[in-house]
Amino acid sequence: MATGTLPLVFNGANVPLILYLLIHVEVILCQQFVIPFKAPSDCKAEEFFDISSLSCVSCGPNQSRSRTGLSCVCQTGYQTLTTDKASISCQQCPIDKPAVTRDGFGCIRCPGSLNDEGNCKCPPENILVERDINGNLLDEARCETCNGESPALTVPNSRGDRCERCQASFINTSCDCNSPNVLAGGLCFRPGSLSTNVNPSVNYAQLKFSLQSAWFLENLYASSAACLVSSNLTACQALGNMCVMNMHSFSGVSTDACGLFNTIFRSKAALSSAQDISYWRANLPWLYYGDEPGLASRVLQTEPVPSGFSFRGRKKNTDIRLLAAIYNVRGEFLRWEPVGGRNLQLCPQPATKQAAAFSFGTAYQESCDLSVAELLGSHPEPLFYDVFMDVGGGENTRLLPLPTLVLNQQYNGRFINQESMKNWYLSRRMFLIDMLSGREKNTNSLPKVIRVASSVKIRFQLVPRTQEGQVFPPLMVVTYRDIPITDINAQTVSTSFAVEYEMDQNEARMKTDTALGVMGGVAVLYSLLKTVSWKRRSATTDVDGVTLVNFLFFYAGDLANVFFIVTVGTGLYWLIFYKAQQFVSVLLPLPAQEEKLVTYIGCAFALKAIQFLHKLFSQVSVDMFLIDWERPRSKTSRTVQAAGESKREPSPVSIWRTYFVANEWNEIQTIRKISPTFQIVTVLFFLEVLGFSSLALRDPWATLQRPSEAYTPSYSLTLRYGLAATLWICIGLLQVIFFTVFYEHFVEDKIRQFVDLCSISNISVLVLSHSCFGYYIHGRSVHGHADTNMEEMNNNLRREQESLCGQRGLLPNTDIQTFQVALTKSLRSQYSKIQDSISRRNRPSRLTDATMGHFSEPQCKAYHTMNHFLASVIDHAFPDKDYIVKDKLMFERVVGMEFLEPSEKSIFYNDEAHSFSSVLFYGNEGTLLIFDTLFFCVVDLGSQSFVLAAVLTYVQQMIFCFIRNTLGRRNLAHKTLVDKRFLI
Repeated sequence: MATGTLPLVFNGANVPLILYLLIHVEVILCQQFVIPFKAPSDCKAEEFFDISSLSCVSCGPNQSRSRTGLSCVCQTGYQTLTTDKASISCQQCPIDKPAVTRDGFGCIRCPGSLNDEGNCKCPPENILVERDINGNLLDEARCETCNGESPALTVPNSRGDRCERCQASFINTSCDCNSPNVLAGGLCFRPGSLSTNVNPSVNYAQLKFSLQSAWFLENLYASSAACLVSSNLTACQALGNMCVMNMHSFSGVSTDACGLFNTIFRSKAALSSAQDISYWRANLPWLYYGDEPGLASRVLQTEPVPSGFSFRGRKKNTDIRLLAAIYNVRGEFLRWEPVGGRNLQLCPQPATKQAAAFSFGTAYQESCDLSVAELLGSHPEPLFYDVFMDVGGGENTRLLPLPTLVLNQQYNGRFINQESMKNWYLSRRMFLIDMLSGREKNTNSLPKVIRVASSVKIRFQLVPRTQEGQVFPPLMVVTYRDIPITDINAQTVSTSFAVEYEMDQNEARMKTDTALGVMGGVAVLYSLLKTVSWKRRSATTDVDGVTLVNFLFFYAGDLANVFFIVTVGTGLYWLIFYKAQQFVSVLLPLPAQEEKLVTYIGCAFALKAIQFLHKLFSQVSVDMFLIDWERPRSKTSRTVQAAGESKREPSPVSIWRTYFVANEWNEIQTIRKISPTFQIVTVLFFLEVLGFSSLALRDPWATLQRPSEAYTPSYSLTLRYGLAATLWICIGLLQVIFFTVFYEHFVEDKIRQFVDLCSISNISVLVLSHSCFGYYIHGRSVHGHADTNMEEMNNNLRREQESLCGQRGLLPNTDIQTFQVALTKSLRSQYSKIQDSISRRNRPSRLTDATMGHFSEPQCKAYHTMNHFLASVIDHAFPDKDYIVKDKLMFERVVGMEFLEPSEKSIFYNDEAHSFSSVLFYGNEGTLLIFDTLFFCVVDLGSQSFVLAAVLTYVQQMIFCFIRNTLGRRNLAHKTLVDKRFLI
């Protein structure tokens, strides 16, 4: 098959066409389609609005615009001719038949005069007849009189073309409602049936005024009288609706809507009840449950709903099926409708999110602002709802009525439903939007006031101790808001819809309080024990203010632990049992019920902060001294200026080893058993990345990832706290285990490395955390000297590794280098005297830091005196200040108190656990971990943001770490005379 290019052939005849296209191609490509805007109101009297072309089109001859403006009609005196086209044609009626029939397609002669439209006109109580029984047009129309006498009792219908039997409320012998009978709403009532002095007012209690409603003025008396006299069903429903629009309220006036309803209700006491419910009288709507004292609690907390709920398993049942019987304002029944979507939920939300409101256990809350103008257009008349709950029954569906609590309801001026339950007045029917009753002049005018359900809440209460998911009848709580209309196009109204679930929290609250009471009592005893231990270690005997203050500090820390244990246990309990249950047996506390737990959490944080600050102050104010065991190894020649002669004196011992040990102590002051940064990052990873935060939502589902289109309920503070605290503690404990078991054994243990450094440096460390109690690290070198060259140092280390020298312990043939020391008062007194000399310094200059060198000669002598004194004490050089070495009893370790008092000799307790770390952050990891946990949780509970809580926790850690380093460095320099510039 050959391929090629088709030749372009020019034909002379095509040249003008091609030129035309080339000239006008730009116009063709750039053409825009624009039409003029026309509305039906813009058309003239002889024009109509064509809905096809969206323009005004002239009518034909002898035609004019119709009332709607969307078509043309024949002028008066012209009949319409039928055509097959869309338009009509008009023909003038002949002189002998000047009138046009009512359908407009014929001409006829009238028995009397014509009306303005050119139709025949009949006298009152007559009907116009234009065709015979077969539909043939008569030559002359007839006016027939309807027989209003018995037995016919007919009157013209509303169109005036047919006689109909008059309404049953009229007198049987005539269709006329003559005086003294009362004509109202198209009905005729005998005199005395009901007083005509009715009160058509609607009370707006929030605005503190009432107005005469045009709707009530037209319909209140007619509905009341028809309901009372003839038990008219729609009239009774309409009367009930007017009572509902008046907030079900009772007052001293018995002629308002609710007063009239209750009058009729009492008058029908002899009649049977509807559905065997005593509060539901025959022919009347069910509006109230009754006014007996305590009735609300019996209705709401006596008989459970027949069906139960289950979150999981084969009998899973989480669907809340509600049905509503819907009535219009005239009392006509419209339909049964499932509750959901837009009938009770005014806020525009996707259907999937609105459906979540009726999934049992999911706390639902939606709110929005709606335009008053849009509500007026979409809800010109209110709809009324009688809500029921479908409780199953298979083919024979059974319905449970939902009690309604209208918070705006008044009883003689009191808002009784805002008081305690024993005063509640339960009702049934409710509405959402009332744009009708606030119309004052007529029912077509703009309303002066509108009434909107600003809050609709459905509350489920769990049956106590149920194991089958049983609940009491749900309660619908409605709050209305009265809005005066000022600028209808600019005004908005807030509305919300919520579904809540609650259970009796008294038992859980009692258990929590009992646990706090018992553990708080134990904390008091433990704090007293700590105070006794502090008094022993401080060598004080009097119970003074300092003792009391220290007891309060100890008690603050122990009570904080009690609060922390109880609150975390509470949060973890709800997290596990609520999220993992199959049949519903527990429900989360409501936000108002969580306030007490939040208070406990706040107390735990405040008390733990006090303990933390107390420990911080104690650590930065400890007494400390570095004992240098190094002795001069040779004597050098030195000239004494005073005598002018040469004298052999020992060479000075290098201070660098002391500086080195002091700097290492400074570095380990804030090390911890966990990595704070890793802790924060890991917690955030679990909560935000893996989605563990979803476990704190107020629904029963334990799913971590949720689709974006699904409804997301609010967070439970109880679950959020329990989840965050448990996660923080667990990750912290795992870190502690890892660092203690693996990292410190196989990578690095800075505490043991410090002890090892002291032995290599020939420096011992004495730290006194109390007046007569502290810690001693024996760092005396087994080689006698540490101030040596590299070769000798390596030889010493090799000899020690090969066990060719003695052991490092304080006692011969022992390796124990760390001790808890309990000093005698005499030893402490001597230590304090020398320490005072060390601490006493000349006044520093304004531009000189007191901790950066510039020590006086007396201070240096006092330093050497302290070094010699402590070294002599360790070497048993002072019989009156001697000490013994022993092991602590197990019970002494548990209670943290020494039973023996060092009266004659000081006591050195073997301490292989390196408890000197208690004056460092390292030995207080429990306190720091709980404080960080509480800080993180408190910030999160206040901000509802895990990220912000993590950031602030990190900042807090950095700040306190800086404070501890700065103050600890200053104290170290002050107590050991080590220049602060060497502490880096």
